Amino acid sequence: MRYKNKIVLITGSGSGIGKAAALAFSKEGGKIIVSDINEDNGLKTVSEIIKNKGEAYFFKADVSNFGMVKNLMDFIIKKYGKLDVAINNAGVGGDFAKITDLSIESWDNTMSINSSGVFYCIKTQIPIMLKQGKGVILNTSSVAGIRGLPNATAYSASKHAVIGITKTAAMEYAKNNIRINAICPVFTISPMFDPEAMDKLKEGISEKLKANVPMKRFANVMEQVNTMLWLCSDEASFITGQAISVDGGLTA
Repeated sequence: MRYKNKIVLITGSGSGIGKAAALAFSKEGGKIIVSDINEDNGLKTVSEIIKNKGEAYFFKADVSNFGMVKNLMDFIIKKYGKLDVAINNAGVGGDFAKITDLSIESWDNTMSINSSGVFYCIKTQIPIMLKQGKGVILNTSSVAGIRGLPNATAYSASKHAVIGITKTAAMEYAKNNIRINAICPVFTISPMFDPEAMDKLKEGISEKLKANVPMKRFANVMEQVNTMLWLCSDEASFITGQAISVDGGLTA
């Protein structure tokens, strides 16, 4: 029960890694604020948490909209008066195309959600944590935020930005007892990364991607979530400003 009575916000927790994280943090005693742009999915996550005797509330928010992000933080303060852990996980994969073929609209959309969304969240979370004298923020980046990913210019650029934001903010607020880190998953089986769906688009692509991972397999969501549980806990109390790869050795 590492998170007993702690208020935990997880954006993009309607599905995938975010949903698994919401369920896991709840099992460890956290009171979860589920936020997602997809209301149906978000409410399903809340329902599952409550079914398992946890406490959760849903707040719809598009993280690329600063006003909605601000309203989300205001809701948390009005409801609980504090925010112990903020996991800025909401993101999109964007369109996969070479840079010359990538549309301006696709670039702008991916950057606004993956990069500006994290900036908006941290910008509104930090004042809350400064007031309470402590806090933990974890941002979801990607191995594509550490290295290049062909045919994914916008995604890779946006995830590089997440790491830059993470490291800079961590240095700025380390003295204020606020820890800020990023997790960098490799291909993790989820609605956002479905090997079977990818193979329908391009035969054999999933096996090719898997072959590049030294452990020769994809990650499952709990392998990412278990790292999140540790990084946000007091067990990682001296870790800040880091981009932790959970990637089966891909970036080694």
